[in-house]
Amino acid sequence: MSSSPTPFGEVAFASGRPYAERDEVEAGWHDRLAVALYAATLAPAVAALSGVQREMQSVVAATNRLEDSMRQLSDDALRARVAALRPRLRRDGFVLEVVAECFALIRAAAQRTLGHRHYDAQLMAGHALLRGRLVEMATGEGKTFCATLPACTVALAGYPVHVITVNDYLAQRDAAKMQPLYEFLGLSVGTVIQGMEKDLRRQAYACAITYGTNKEVAFDYLRDRVALKGRHSRLHQSLRRLSADAAPRDELVLRGLYFAIVDEADSVFVDEARTPLILSATAPGGDDATHAAAALAIAAELLEGEDYRVNPFERSVTLTDLARDKLDRHAQGLTGPWTSVRAREDLVRQALSASRLYQRDLHYVVVDGKVQIVDESTGRVMPDRSWERGLHQMIEVKESLTPTPQRETLARLTYQRLFRRYLHLSGMTGTAAEAAREIKAVYGLDVVRVPLHRPLLRVHGGARFLTTLAEKWERVADVAEQLAKGEGRPVLIGTRSVLASEQISAVLARRGIHHALLNAKQDVTEAEVIAAAGQPGSVTVATNMAGRGTDIELGEGVAALGGLHVILTEYHDSRRVDRQLFGRCARQGDPGSCEAIVSLEDEIFEVCAPTLTGALCRSTERGVRLPQAAFDGLRALAQWSAERRHAAIRTQHLKHDRQLNQVLAFTGAGE
Repeated sequence: MSSSPTPFGEVAFASGRPYAERDEVEAGWHDRLAVALYAATLAPAVAALSGVQREMQSVVAATNRLEDSMRQLSDDALRARVAALRPRLRRDGFVLEVVAECFALIRAAAQRTLGHRHYDAQLMAGHALLRGRLVEMATGEGKTFCATLPACTVALAGYPVHVITVNDYLAQRDAAKMQPLYEFLGLSVGTVIQGMEKDLRRQAYACAITYGTNKEVAFDYLRDRVALKGRHSRLHQSLRRLSADAAPRDELVLRGLYFAIVDEADSVFVDEARTPLILSATAPGGDDATHAAAALAIAAELLEGEDYRVNPFERSVTLTDLARDKLDRHAQGLTGPWTSVRAREDLVRQALSASRLYQRDLHYVVVDGKVQIVDESTGRVMPDRSWERGLHQMIEVKESLTPTPQRETLARLTYQRLFRRYLHLSGMTGTAAEAAREIKAVYGLDVVRVPLHRPLLRVHGGARFLTTLAEKWERVADVAEQLAKGEGRPVLIGTRSVLASEQISAVLARRGIHHALLNAKQDVTEAEVIAAAGQPGSVTVATNMAGRGTDIELGEGVAALGGLHVILTEYHDSRRVDRQLFGRCARQGDPGSCEAIVSLEDEIFEVCAPTLTGALCRSTERGVRLPQAAFDGLRALAQWSAERRHAAIRTQHLKHDRQLNQVLAFTGAGE
């Protein structure tokens, strides 16, 4: 354990900031290269030899030795022990004997208030989180409950704790569910969700433990930075308080970036890190609808390959010289942005992107007359988000909607830089192995795998590759009908998009197979739908199950029939997300099974491995019987290509963010 008096004793605090956060020291390229090579080669061996597992076992043994004595204490006596432990945590730090006693007290309090006892695997995971690691726990192993151990320990030491989840529902649910435990220990708990007023946010962050989503915490941090308007230093703040016309100190909502526990950490650190966080405000109005309509009309006349080239993976459009000549002729006599070569080319590129690259019910949905972006990692709508540089307005015009005002950027930041500013960062997820090297290189977190509480009984049925989408949906319906109607087993069908979920839903409805549909259009009731997905004979269709956070409990008699069966209908860009879907079955020792039923027409194959996909399609059309290894190789190639490109995008965003920060720091503007 750390010998430091506090978990932050060896951390370099950032100077010139209104509250505590880690100093950002940008390493040179050679240092970053060394860290990346270490993460890719030596890190696993060092972790195996470092005694991390022995350390976790020591905490478990020491905690278990105290369990009986804690159980015999009255409630008042238990609270007295907690109060007496607070100064020791502050003075001695998180040494073995203090942490073990704290864990034993928290375990005893949880059993009395929540009716649950932290089991040994959760104690191990709690210790790893306290040490600033990324914990990999199998889906269904109780990560939410496990997080109370380090959260309470750090909060009892007097430091603010942020428990960061992936959506508002989980933040509210987890905070409310764990509140009796926190209150028993004398700790306050707050929740930050979308749409909250500034004063309520400040009150939530003032609590000992605050639950919120990664987006809400990130944008609150950016708002704090913008509110200070470059006057970040403590000297500035002191002078303003002494000034007669000084604004009140309540401009800020956060009180520091001390300790963060990030749930579904791989999704937040990796998948969502492809998109920088941009805080914006409404820009002065203009004739956006007219210009967008004109650009869309011009784009409709251009020919792909001749006038422009499309990169579907990067969602970019490149105009040819021929297109530029056509555009120059079109722009004659027009006013506004059409008089500028760069502005009109940007308009047409956005129009081509809106019409060729962004599809309704795949990348966005139209709800209540508004274009709402669909989060491709979770399948949820993001009503507070919009595409930048006029793309959102272009799509609104494409859908015959009144365009919303354009936005201008006030501040921007990447998740990579935000989370590295926490003095103490930790995370937990069910799937971290594939991203371990990048997470170590970028965030400095070592991955620790926690053993299962109960044996894994999942049966994997392998993968079936069909030629067309129509064949795939019919085969999926066959399996669902056989298992749900024939055997009475529950079936969960996972899709990647709203469009795909509605396609399989139509096939099931045509066959008279009753089912529940959960996608970005029905995500309000997602917890209820998922909770009922384990009932006998039920069929549930859901988009991107990553981060749903609700356990699927098996109905009466389902375990004897073989448990929940999960069908993956399209491989994701990351193998981690596939594992997350399969992890919905066979949880906590329950039986269950899974399989993949995919098509060669799936987007990932056509975009990420078009040459091999075309060759396999031609072979199957000629009646050639291909070995399963050929299709497995296609999947591996497509996902490797997708993951490599996504990693390049994240690297580019981080590089751009560093460069922008250096420029702003030089000018004194800040972020």
